Order: sequence, then structure tokens, then C-alpha cells
Amino acid sequence: MGAIALYNRPSPNHADKVSQALALLRQLASLHPRLIQASSLGAEDMVVTHLIHLAGIDCGVFVLDTGKLHTETLALIGLIEQRYHRSVEVYRPRQESMLRFVRLQGEDAMYRSTELRKQCCDIRKMEPLSRALAGKNGWITGLRREQSAARAGVAAVVQEPERVKISPIVEWTWGDVWHFIARHQVPYNALHDQFFPSIGCAPCTRAIAVGEDFRAGRWWWEQESAKECGLHVQPFPAQNNPPVESNAR
Repeated sequence: MGAIALYNRPSPNHADKVSQALALLRQLASLHPRLIQASSLGAEDMVVTHLIHLAGIDCGVFVLDTGKLHTETLALIGLIEQRYHRSVEVYRPRQESMLRFVRLQGEDAMYRSTELRKQCCDIRKMEPLSRALAGKNGWITGLRREQSAARAGVAAVVQEPERVKISPIVEWTWGDVWHFIARHQVPYNALHDQFFPSIGCAPCTRAIAVGEDFRAGRWWWEQESAKECGLHVQPFPAQNNPPVESNAR
């Protein structure tokens, strides 16, 4: 059974959530003209890319190609470019830093300690992220509060020191995500059909079993409290969301 058949369970107010997400994107795009979406190419981010398309805003899309992504994940880059007629910017780790780390620590360093795993994430994700966001005054993510305990308090709009961070589907459920995908025929990662709800680098991602937590397949050898790469760790207080005009009833 595929992911759509398994998860297509919208909230009663799904249509309102879609309207609110579109209104938020349009409002923030008018205030922050240099926006870009950070896409992991997972289900949520594919939904956000489609919402950006529906909102009709000027916003680029970038992907962090860590050098360890699944083939199924990378295949979505071309699908996005074909479907939405926009180029996807791809940022990769600096070759010298990556090679030095592997030479000193080995290809399996992430399994030996959380510190080494985070060093790997810094090289493959955090440094390329800083380049991707340079010169931007806002970035858009697919974060949802339901994803994990660490994200339960995430705000739809956060004013960071250098730019605003916008997460238009924070209140969506997993069922909302898949209902939207089904309704709009949004392309998605084939690994979702193989019980990979949360997809990262291949060495750090596995399928989950029935009853396991949504992000149980990410860094499964670590304690739950450590399961973030740093992209969405919140070092400062979230700001209150600005008012958003919506036609939702």
C-alpha cells in the first residue's frame, strides 16, 4: 500500500489551513522580497513548493546535496524543475572539508558518537546552508509541530538575526500533507511508499515499523533529544506571528 492510501486523512479544517498558508506566503513575500525555500525534498517540502507555486510569489528553491542523499531523493530535483518551470539551486559541501573529515574519521564516523555525527552535519549541511541563505532576507521551510517533540513549539514566523524564517504548514497534520499531495498530484519521494516518513542522508535514515515515532528512522542509534542536525535548532525566542488576512471561513 502506497503512502497516499495510508496517510490521506485530512483535518476537518484542511481547506482553511491551505488558505491560511497561501495568505501567509503572500503577506511575507510582500514584506521580504528576497525569499528562498529550503527543500529537503521530503513530502512536506514538496507541498510547500506547490503552495509557493499556487501563491504566485517570487521565490527560489534550494537543496542541500550532502553527497549522501538517496537516489530517490535526488530524482525529485528534475521533477520540480519540469513541473514548476523553475531552477533548483543545489549546494554541496566544500570538497576539501568533506574529504578531510572522511580521511580522519572514516565514512562511518556518524555512528561512533553524536559529536562526530554533528561534525558531519556541519560540513555537509550547515556550511552549505550559510551559502544558500547569503543575501536572502527570508527562508521558507516545511516544518510541522507534529513532527517531533523538539518541533512542537515551532512558530509559523520567526525573526532570526539576519532574516525571517517562514513555516507555512506548522499546524498541518501528516494526513493534511498527504491529502494535499493526492489532491494536487504533487510529486513525492518514492521512499515514502517504503515506510520512510522522514528522509535524510542514506546512512542516517531507515524505514520505521508500525507504532514507531515519526522520526524514529532518523539517527536511530542516538537518544531522542539529540535528533537534530542543526538546520532548525532555535537559539533565540520565537516572535509572535503577524496578523494574516485570510478568506478562510
